Amino acid sequence: MTRLLLAPMEGLADDVLREVLTRVPGYDHAVTEFVRVSGTRLPRRAFVRTAPELTTGSRTGSGTPVRVQLLGSDPACMADNAAQLARLAPAGIDLNFGCPAPLVNRHGGGAALLDEPERLYAIACAVRAAVPRSIPFTAKMRLGVADTARALDCGRALADGGVEGLVVHARTKNDGYRPPAHWEWVGRIADVVVVPVVANGEVWNEDDWRRCRAVSGARDVMLGRGAVADPFLVRRIRAGGEAPVDRDAEWAELLPLIGEFWRRVLAKVESRHAPGRLKQWLGLMRRNFPAAERLYAELRALKDAPAVSHLLARHGVPVLLAAA
Repeated sequence: MTRLLLAPMEGLADDVLREVLTRVPGYDHAVTEFVRVSGTRLPRRAFVRTAPELTTGSRTGSGTPVRVQLLGSDPACMADNAAQLARLAPAGIDLNFGCPAPLVNRHGGGAALLDEPERLYAIACAVRAAVPRSIPFTAKMRLGVADTARALDCGRALADGGVEGLVVHARTKNDGYRPPAHWEWVGRIADVVVVPVVANGEVWNEDDWRRCRAVSGARDVMLGRGAVADPFLVRRIRAGGEAPVDRDAEWAELLPLIGEFWRRVLAKVESRHAPGRLKQWLGLMRRNFPAAERLYAELRALKDAPAVSHLLARHGVPVLLAAA
């Protein structure tokens, strides 16, 4: 049976959205946004800030295991922080060599390191030596910086350095999130490493999932923005993905999840920032749900959290208006 993983998505899928998305059964595990490692050993609170699940057995409320992702470029510092993180008993430790953000890349992190397979190997070796074998140790990479010339070398470097599994986002850094994803490269990397390889990129629906597996040859798939835009995608894939989709019925199921998301966002961020978080999620769900388009259109101009709560209530979202 295929494994389905929930991707790390910087600036999008924090602990709040992870908690809500994993309420829909089907994920084998989720991966956090990255914890930036730079020059010092981070305190416990830095890891818990990104992964509050570390205080609840490294699982979401629904029981989905959560692996914590580290981003950095210095092997010794990465190893030191991985050892620190390991003391908190995460469900796994993952290394980020996929982030295409210019700010991250300018400081020698994420996908920028894909021009340096030797550095990837050194980081993987150092972290492998620091992390107990009882904790799964994986990495996520893209196909390269500007092209795929070093993709196979990077895959080999990470596998030879000791990672137990690779997720391959099938685009280069310079591709960003522009389609298409080059799934055939996932298979090419899988052919030269001896660890399991997971395909990632441009899986928005069941047909994409089937084509991704066919083209890449990968059994397992990591869902990213497609899962945010369609929270029930994971369930339909598990069910075989053949039944017709009733978007109105699914939207009715989503209403309590939207209410839970809003409640958690209000508890986490300043009130003035909360509407933006909701708009971000609804903006993606407009791809699939007509009702999300209607709600987003009314929500778009609102900046006041109590006003947003009242609007949600009018749309059937269960919210506690007095708490807004």
